[in-house]
Amino acid sequence: MLASARRHFARENYENVGLREIAGDAGVDPALVCRYFGSKGQLFREAMHDEAFDLGRDADPASLPEYLADLLLSGAESTAKTERLLMMLHSFSSPQASAIILEKIEGDILSPVSAMLKGKDAACRAGLCLAALMGAGIMLSALPSNAMQGADPEMLRARLIAMFRAALAE
Repeated sequence: MLASARRHFARENYENVGLREIAGDAGVDPALVCRYFGSKGQLFREAMHDEAFDLGRDADPASLPEYLADLLLSGAESTAKTERLLMMLHSFSSPQASAIILEKIEGDILSPVSAMLKGKDAACRAGLCLAALMGAGIMLSALPSNAMQGADPEMLRARLIAMFRAALAE
């Protein structure tokens, strides 16, 4: 059910996704989705959760720019990391979904990155890093026909790393 929810929320706005569609894709009765998750909002919250995406555990300050570049360049649109980004992009305009998205952004990205940064303006630098991550993510995932798609992978990785280094620099 979660995999189905991620696919649907990654493709469409929160408001346009129905529990019947998610249940049908998962091959279960819609009542079962409600039984396990309670509401579409709670299902969205669970779909946004990704234990594999833990900046506090997976990355250290010295390798964070490389980690983020590799995250963006993993290329698999079906991965939970890319799906989460697309879910955020497609559903931020929904009042209910945006509250969940902001909670996840704060807990999963801004707080861990701020905590690992040394020096002043850590929260601002974490925000700049998120802005770079979201912008590059849009270009690489949501707009697949753009010029970045045909770029040399090593050159693109090096430029992404430089962009993240600049955003995180004290």
